[in-house]
Amino acid sequence: MAGINAQAIKELRERTQAGMSDCKSALTEAEGDMEKAVEIILKKGLAKSAKRAGASATEGEVRAAVAADRRSATMVEVNIQTDFAARNDAFRQFVGDVLAAVEKAPEGADVSQLSIGGKSIADTATELTARIGEKVAVRRWDRVSIPEGKHGVAQAYVHLGGKIGVLVAVEASSQAVAEHPEVQKFIDETAMQAAAMSPLVLRRDEVTAELKAKQQEIFEGQLREDPKPKPEAAWPKIIEGKFNKWYSEVALLEQESVEAASRGVTGQTIEKLLQAAAKAAGGELTLTRFVRYERGEGIAKKEDDFAAEVAKMAAS
Repeated sequence: MAGINAQAIKELRERTQAGMSDCKSALTEAEGDMEKAVEIILKKGLAKSAKRAGASATEGEVRAAVAADRRSATMVEVNIQTDFAARNDAFRQFVGDVLAAVEKAPEGADVSQLSIGGKSIADTATELTARIGEKVAVRRWDRVSIPEGKHGVAQAYVHLGGKIGVLVAVEASSQAVAEHPEVQKFIDETAMQAAAMSPLVLRRDEVTAELKAKQQEIFEGQLREDPKPKPEAAWPKIIEGKFNKWYSEVALLEQESVEAASRGVTGQTIEKLLQAAAKAAGGELTLTRFVRYERGEGIAKKEDDFAAEVAKMAAS
């Protein structure tokens, strides 16, 4: 049909910011008339939503809340495409609504199916995408908690205005120990430590076999590339030393305290500070779990090949 070609699709897309398939459909419906196609796109009203649905949302906010009894703490990550849109009042309200919904949800609940004002979170996100003009996605949520019948406290820490969030749970031999000022100080500083130093696991025995094997390959590669190579017979001992250093970087309990180091005190690991806090409180403490979210981590930013997209649409 005359008027429906790659150039026409490109022009309509530039004028309306609609998706490629929407542009082709509108031009077909308008029999190639550009102005009618623009009108069709505008009348449909969901052009931006359709366009944004396939885009990468890597900005947004990590937000957390601690329960009134401090026995649990919950965190969500909600993404949007730009930092500017993340400051939109409607988006920020949505993040708060999602957090309130997951605070009441059972462990492992599918966040997309939870309800906000009678609508699923998935449907609400789609509507907000259309309204703001950028893809909105609830990526993940988690909770740390103190099991029933045990004493302890949960804490949350959010850094850089929602870029990084951390949850921490500590169990104690009594509630008095859990609420001791030194224990609270330890919990606060440990949450900030996790935010700053990006630990992968709580303790070294939580490192997966897959990750350990990958690290083994890295260490062996380093030894092969060493300009002054060591005998292969010495490699196991050298690699063991490398692993111990690596564990001190990736296991939270083995990390050196940033706060202590800032005061000029070296060698103070999180494990040692945990023991010191327990002694000060006159009881026993166990750091049972932490969760760390960094906004957008692991999400690949999609780069559109516009020419290829146009060619594909024009040919179909």
